[in-house]
Amino acid sequence: MTSTAALCLLAADLILHNGKIVTVDRDFSLREAVAVKANRIATVGGNQDVLAAERGPQTQVIDLQGRTVIPGLIDSHLHAVEAGLSEFRQPLPSIDSFDAIQNYLRERARKTPKGQWIVVPRTFPTRLKEMRMPTREVLDVATAHPVMFDASYVVVVNSLGLRVSGITRDTPDPPGGVIVKDEKGEPNGILRRAQQLVKGVTPAAGFTEDEKLRALAAMHQRYLAAGLTTIGEGAAEAGDIALYRKLRQQGRLAIRTALVWWLDAGRPLDELLREIREAPYTTGSGDAWLKFGAFKVNIDGGMTIGTAYQRQPYGPFGRQLYGQTDPTNRGQLFVAPDKLLAIFREARARGWQLTVHAQGGGAVDLFLDTLEALDREKPIAPTRSHWIHASFQSAAAIARAKRLGVLADVQAAWAYLDSPALEEVFTYEGLANFIPLRSYVDAGVMVSNSSDHMIGFDKNRAINPYNPFLSMWIAVTRRTARGGKLYPEQRVSRQEALKMNTIWPAHLLFDEDKKGSIEAGKLADLVVLDRDLLTCPEDGIKLIEPVMTILDGKIVYRVK
Repeated sequence: MTSTAALCLLAADLILHNGKIVTVDRDFSLREAVAVKANRIATVGGNQDVLAAERGPQTQVIDLQGRTVIPGLIDSHLHAVEAGLSEFRQPLPSIDSFDAIQNYLRERARKTPKGQWIVVPRTFPTRLKEMRMPTREVLDVATAHPVMFDASYVVVVNSLGLRVSGITRDTPDPPGGVIVKDEKGEPNGILRRAQQLVKGVTPAAGFTEDEKLRALAAMHQRYLAAGLTTIGEGAAEAGDIALYRKLRQQGRLAIRTALVWWLDAGRPLDELLREIREAPYTTGSGDAWLKFGAFKVNIDGGMTIGTAYQRQPYGPFGRQLYGQTDPTNRGQLFVAPDKLLAIFREARARGWQLTVHAQGGGAVDLFLDTLEALDREKPIAPTRSHWIHASFQSAAAIARAKRLGVLADVQAAWAYLDSPALEEVFTYEGLANFIPLRSYVDAGVMVSNSSDHMIGFDKNRAINPYNPFLSMWIAVTRRTARGGKLYPEQRVSRQEALKMNTIWPAHLLFDEDKKGSIEAGKLADLVVLDRDLLTCPEDGIKLIEPVMTILDGKIVYRVK
């Protein structure tokens, strides 16, 4: 007798019944009960049928009392290593205005020896009340300390920070970077891709390997409590890969993980090609708990700081929001087209799925151009290659994506968080194709709705919130943080929003036969909700809380 046949004869380990089982199968069927054997879904169906067929003397039977069950949720792009360390030693402040920045500096100045750098935690000007990039004057509230404001690809330093770094009006711009000047030709503190000029900033006291492992494991527990059962570590370098492998070896990896292998495309081409050729892994290497997903490079920066490479200039408001001085500036392209093609040709030859950080429309088009060139050599669709972000789209680009078989990994929450400021830059009409979920779905381009979570523990107040139900609510409503709605015709249905967090990201990860829906034979990853996602009041979607998360057939989170 085969092991599969033997399993069929065993009673279920767990039965959930008297509920609403949202299967997300091909027909989006609704059922009453689900039975789990070992780590697999055994049966889905009516209450009496499942109980009669699967219950045994040792079966754990849970009466759902009408509650809704959905497949385990998938966040295909986040940064758990960075997030886990972000508040490991102390809570982060809420930075949403210049006043908040200055209050933070005053508080840190009282505790920091004079002359030592103070770093303001990563914050984006699109999310500040002033809708303005701070300059050195804002940071000069701390006069005895050099200060750096971290906005990712852009930093701002105060007057003392400029002096100790030796940055003057005569300092030349570094390759690919800009020292922004004021009307008098003096540095105003804003350094665009020029952080290497800052002298003396040292990282916070280093973390030991044990601290990193504990921080990462704790972050995974927060994800489980949010209803996530699979994550994608969005830019894994050698150190991150080693951490995950150690957790796996020690039996401490609590959540299914796909590692996206990231290389810095700014390095010399021969080094990159050699590293790709010599890598001992490729897409799919691993198991159901830890495996490799796509190969990734960054080809532009961020829309929140004006370095995303756009199809059109950022315009006059770019001076205020981003501290730009050139109204014709379109952002920055981080890698030349011929170099990107060479990198991806080598990665594709090694069996990698391909992905890019591409925020702006110009970067989106470059990625498509590159895939079209590769497609002429060999069809690219089987690789399930995809954009990450692609916030600024166009109808033409979406049509090309459909033709090539390109998928989309997007962040619906940014329509809520950043569109009010971006509307000032590009006008409302200019945001017609900003995270256009309806257009993707109607064109037949499969979408994964991820978070890009990277800083903060709170699922709703993190720099990029990782609450999947908040993100689904935004996808369904197109609400914005400052009132109103952004192109409500780009809304999707609740069913489609759920697919964007379950079966469609499972497809992106080549796992649609293992997860993403509640069907017999699939992994037993399930979430029990405190209210019905499909019928609750629309504003109730963002308030949904998991009451139970089941992973690999075991209850790993439960509201007490």
